[in-house]
Amino acid sequence: MFQAASRAMSEVFEPPFRAIFWKMLGFTLGILIVIWIALQGIVGHFLGVAANEWGDGSAWISWTEWSISILTGIGAVFVLGFLIAPISALLAGLFQDDIADIVDVKDYPGDRPGNALPLSKSLVQTIKFTGVVILGNLFALLLLLVPGINLVAFFVVNGYLLGREFFEFAAMRYMPPAEARAFRKARGGTVFLGGLVIACLLAVPILNLVTPIFATIFMLHLYKKLASGAAI
Repeated sequence: MFQAASRAMSEVFEPPFRAIFWKMLGFTLGILIVIWIALQGIVGHFLGVAANEWGDGSAWISWTEWSISILTGIGAVFVLGFLIAPISALLAGLFQDDIADIVDVKDYPGDRPGNALPLSKSLVQTIKFTGVVILGNLFALLLLLVPGINLVAFFVVNGYLLGREFFEFAAMRYMPPAEARAFRKARGGTVFLGGLVIACLLAVPILNLVTPIFATIFMLHLYKKLASGAAI
């Protein structure tokens, strides 16, 4: 498994995948900037309404505006940081088949190439995966308030969800969805450990931006090893 992870990490920064990364990064930053502007606009609107109600010359309003602006800025950074994972997951769904096709051609030229998911199934899979990541991170975020299990909860929740979704994507390129789910369940322990590797990368600032690309490559290598019966 760690050989597959090391191999995937070394490939993430190769030219074909690097091009996809820059596209994903550009889209992610664009979405985050739009969200930031929207948040600032909403807060500015409410502060303007408050100023009209209490009077523009009110010292209390000036102090309140200043305090809320500071708190909003801090809160926006926190919110945007939380949104990196689900936004990256959403964009990953748009590029996963491109990433997988490169892996097939580059690393497994002698094998039968995988089939890209139909557009409808790909969209459903992308929305499902994004929802899973959001719910998983919200759950982990709530558990961060519980001493003793907060960090463990983050890795367990994300390890299970990320492992499941990325592995099933890899498997569904080579077998029907029902068989892919059964294959994943039969090797649940290995897939979960693979998910923990992905969750560890997700927890590292900056590197978490390459998590979707790494996870796609990694799980394809892991699937290939399991499908061939090789020792993990």
